[in-house]
Amino acid sequence: MSLPHAILTALLEKPSSGLELARRFDKSIGYFWSATHQQIYRELGRLEAQGHIRALPAEQPARGQKKSYEVLPAGRAELARWSAAAQDPKPLRDVLLLRLRAAAVVGTAGIEADLRRHLDLHRRQLAEYEEIEQRDFPPGKDSPEDRLRHLVLRAGIDLETFWTRWLNHALEEIAGLPADQGAPDSGPAGRHG
Repeated sequence: MSLPHAILTALLEKPSSGLELARRFDKSIGYFWSATHQQIYRELGRLEAQGHIRALPAEQPARGQKKSYEVLPAGRAELARWSAAAQDPKPLRDVLLLRLRAAAVVGTAGIEADLRRHLDLHRRQLAEYEEIEQRDFPPGKDSPEDRLRHLVLRAGIDLETFWTRWLNHALEEIAGLPADQGAPDSGPAGRHG
């Protein structure tokens, strides 16, 4: 349900075409809410049909010209209603954590290399977020809008910091395990209820 709200947010920040929105999703909103170009275009059609957005009139009629959209009062009201509503946190679903749980019963072969790969990915993402913070949020840039946008970025920085610390800890733990850890006999006697 949040994709239409992400699009309304982006359009309130700046009226855009579908292509411009897709590019903005790739560069900013996509860090925390991803969408394919197809999903964005499909949602633009729905939002327009619901009366939440409208296509801006073209300066010159031209075949194949991209439509730019703006948010209508009904769309702003919907976004305000949604942003003020209470929502419970989503349960964590992470395949890496599930794979570690599986490694406890089938063995850790191959998992260390993937943990190192994940660590590298999270380090790179953390460095990218910190670069954005340096570039986009210098001291003194503290309008209410900037403070809230910076807060979203700080969530990304803090999450990546968590993952890099946790992955380092996980690698230390795995390095200290016996070589055949977690690989019990898979026959009937080796199974646990």
